Amino acid sequence: MPHPLIPELETLAGRACADLGFELRQVNLLTHRIPMTLQVLVQRGDGQDISLDECAALSAPLGEAFDAAGVLDQETYILEVSSPGVGDELREDRDFRSFRGFPVAVRFTDRNGAEARCEGLLLERTASELQINMRGRTKRIPRASVLQVLLVAPSTGT
Repeated sequence: MPHPLIPELETLAGRACADLGFELRQVNLLTHRIPMTLQVLVQRGDGQDISLDECAALSAPLGEAFDAAGVLDQETYILEVSSPGVGDELREDRDFRSFRGFPVAVRFTDRNGAEARCEGLLLERTASELQINMRGRTKRIPRASVLQVLLVAPSTGT
């Protein structure tokens, strides 16, 4: 269950990112860390990953927006600004285009209504299905059945 502050943090981060030409991808609040960590994942408006310098430039406006809103009630926190990477969920069409050929884990509902999982290389996502390569065979999963698609680290075929 996501932290109840996430929607408000996403709104604040989204505005700050848009003002500087960036696009917010995700906000995570890691309350189990001491001090807690606020992760903000962003990309450039053209869909490309941001540079380290761009992350640094975005850090101050994001921190100021969060502090001015008082959302974290003077809690001590670490702000991490970065681009999405391995382990991130693919959501938008451009994500599926950008990561063609990459290893993914797919959670989906099978024909019996049970949740299933498979891994393979991402081929494509069309209007009707998700296609992944599983050891040389194309697995076609109806798009409506797909629950989640995550990038995963490549396995070493030993």
